[in-house]
Amino acid sequence: MATLSSEAAAPPPAITQNPDIRYLGRLLGDVIRAYGGEKLYKQTEYIRSASVDRARGVQGADLTDTGLEALSLDDTLSFVRGFMLFSMLANLAEDRQGVAAEPGADVASAVARLADHGIGREAVLDLLSHALVVPVLTAHPTEVRRKSMIDHKNRIADLMLLKDAGRTETDEGEQLDEAIFRQIALLWQTRPLRREKLFVQDEIDNVLTYFRDIFLPVLPALYARWERVLEARPQSFLRVGNWIGGDRDGNPFVQAPQLRSALGRGCQAALGFYLEGVHALGAELSVSTELAQVPQAVLELAEASGDASPSRADEPYRRAISGIYARLAATYATLVGHAPPRPSALAGEPYGNPAELRRDLVVIAQGLAAEGDGALATGGALGRLIRAVETFGFHLATLDMRQNSAVHERVVAELLKVAGVEADYLALDEYARIALLRRELASNRPLGTRFSDYAEETASELAIVQAAAEAHATYGPQCITHYLISKAESVSDLLEVNILLKEAGLWRAGQDGEPPQAAIMAVPLFETIADLEAAPSIMTAYFGLPEIAGVVKARGHQEVMIGYSDSNKDGGYITSTWSLYQASQALAPVFAQAGTAMQLFHGRGGAVGRGGGSSFAAIQAQPRGTVQGRIRITEQGEMIAAKFGSRDVAMTNLEAMTSATLLASLEPDGVSARDAARFATAMDALSQSAFAAYRDLVYGTEGFREFFRELTPIQEISGLKIGSRPASRTKSTKIEDLRAIPWVFSWAQARVMLPGWYGVGHALAGFEDKALLADMAQHWSFLTSALANMEMVLAKSDLGIAAHYLPLVEDQARGQEIFGRIRDGWAMTHDGLLAATGQSRLLEKNPALDASIRLRLPYIEPLNLLQVELMKRHRAGEDDPRIKEGIELSINAIATALRNSG
Repeated sequence: MATLSSEAAAPPPAITQNPDIRYLGRLLGDVIRAYGGEKLYKQTEYIRSASVDRARGVQGADLTDTGLEALSLDDTLSFVRGFMLFSMLANLAEDRQGVAAEPGADVASAVARLADHGIGREAVLDLLSHALVVPVLTAHPTEVRRKSMIDHKNRIADLMLLKDAGRTETDEGEQLDEAIFRQIALLWQTRPLRREKLFVQDEIDNVLTYFRDIFLPVLPALYARWERVLEARPQSFLRVGNWIGGDRDGNPFVQAPQLRSALGRGCQAALGFYLEGVHALGAELSVSTELAQVPQAVLELAEASGDASPSRADEPYRRAISGIYARLAATYATLVGHAPPRPSALAGEPYGNPAELRRDLVVIAQGLAAEGDGALATGGALGRLIRAVETFGFHLATLDMRQNSAVHERVVAELLKVAGVEADYLALDEYARIALLRRELASNRPLGTRFSDYAEETASELAIVQAAAEAHATYGPQCITHYLISKAESVSDLLEVNILLKEAGLWRAGQDGEPPQAAIMAVPLFETIADLEAAPSIMTAYFGLPEIAGVVKARGHQEVMIGYSDSNKDGGYITSTWSLYQASQALAPVFAQAGTAMQLFHGRGGAVGRGGGSSFAAIQAQPRGTVQGRIRITEQGEMIAAKFGSRDVAMTNLEAMTSATLLASLEPDGVSARDAARFATAMDALSQSAFAAYRDLVYGTEGFREFFRELTPIQEISGLKIGSRPASRTKSTKIEDLRAIPWVFSWAQARVMLPGWYGVGHALAGFEDKALLADMAQHWSFLTSALANMEMVLAKSDLGIAAHYLPLVEDQARGQEIFGRIRDGWAMTHDGLLAATGQSRLLEKNPALDASIRLRLPYIEPLNLLQVELMKRHRAGEDDPRIKEGIELSINAIATALRNSG
């Protein structure tokens, strides 16, 4: 495979000239030859060459005659690993070359762009004074790679940085080429698949590495960069969020112990980071009173430290830092439960909260600023440490709680029944429920008692909210701020959460005319098309309750979460996208009337069918007036490693998220009111047509559920050890009950990618005003973004490859009929998109993405063919464990090559 990369591009020169891909591909070929043998190397190269010829359209090139059928099971496993590793290395190379970065997707460019509109830095700083931008990491299972694989890849990335710097050796004296070869060899010999199912604690440990190794050092560095751009110091508006350990929706394994573990491990990581930072400052700040004037506040801090070392008698900063370290070490021991790895020799009183630690660090900074030109106090390690404390507190990442509304209903019903308040809450209509819940919220009397016996579900939910209350007392109120309600369909769904919070003292009724106090915000998640349509009326009614109005006014904002995944599964791609846009737009005046800021939480996934695609473009495409500087977005599955796998890549993606938020909040709308009205009317028609076509196929076609389960590897994916949650919320096989993640992931594996496009072709073909359509596609950021994402999906799909999965369908007549409808729908979507965007081929206007995808195609297609053959054997009852392993490896490899398939 020495020529793995040099011939792989089809045919754009940008890829063939990418030196990183050529270099890493050559080393991978050398590894395969050295560790897999000459025979495997030649087989792999022969198949690769034939696949490249087919991708390039060479006449007579046929993947069915490439030698795939001659591979033994052992050779098949090795071959799949080789193609998977090439895709992983190609991803690394592209990230390094900035293929994933978008032009202008940084704060400096956004500030300059706003200045062109007459919007200056003062307006930006004013927005940032009340802004909140949060990527929220979740455990949604689409990351098929073991962390060991990702770690080796990251080490290669670090070594490549040394190579960029002109180095030929590592710090340890090893030749760089040999070091990189060794890491690729380790990748080759590392088992890609997990043997055991992940538990919640595994997921907590995995995500903690991103918080500790990436976010803790990266966010302070970003803020330092932005301070230079803005010529001022903004408040810490960019923070990080976490669902792992708090998301219980459909996951019975997340309970109070897991919530405590997630927060406890986060606290340990944050305090450990601060201790290292303070220790480093002690070594650095050797300022002597014999050579500098030291302010009284610093001298007092030094005297209070208890550091009486004669060698530091004239070094008050070091003595002060010794005291800070001692207090921080005591804080660590108190909150974590044992002494830190490097204990202090001094006795110190634990800090009561992060603000106390920040205060002492600021005293040091102000002291340094008082001498000379202040350079010692600006930026540097001290400035980054202060910023870290502000941003991460003692909790590291804010943990969200989430549960399904049906669970809340049952739990509240039992609490009311056991307390003798209401015998059959579930039988009440909505108005009666609201009246009853409001009466209970007006009193601080808890419904529950430790002397009563409750069902296991009720006891578990009460333990969760009690653990949340304990966490607030231990780590501060920022550790948990949101309680998300899945399947929120009514006002009572929100009030029920407040009832549960009241049981732990996290909701306090107002006294003497004061509004109630809610330490954690109840947040509705509107997921289906019907839920999104009902969202404005539900929030209007919720804000209309006096006690809620008081809480919201005191807080200053309210969050609403909108779900991309289930709305897509429910109504198809374009209807989901348009419904989300309309719901956001319709909610804005509701919040304005309530006199509070709106904070939308976008539940996006990696695949376009789950809201994936460019975050930079997606945020900018939000309706004007709906961002307002406040936005939270889920980051999940394989996208966590893709976006935050290294510090450089993380900085790029966080810059993009932040700059897009600035532009969406402040940049004038590029579409006139008249055009906006015309475009909305047209989108209504397009959405209705696409919705009808999608629903007819997915929910109205007899046998479609069986077709989906037999054509795609959904059965095999359900057995992967990639997450702690079941693939379905219930034991039902209905599509309605299947989680959106395996739904999208399965279609991607079979190269159909139906959730990302089906129905749109019917809508485009039936829309008569083609000139209006072209105008919308070119000038309306909403449709531009939606079509760009769909175009990427079409480019990654291949109905010719998908046809090879058809023999897996038992009812061949029905299978051929359904597949024919899908193929016709793809052709209509393809032709309609090209006509609307004025292109002669897919991705004509995006050559970098075009080249990236076409590089991968020759490495995906043989994997699909092998996957089909192995699935046939597996489903026929062959029990050789290598067959199952081969299927799982192929899923891993295809997902790696497609990048955003989950």
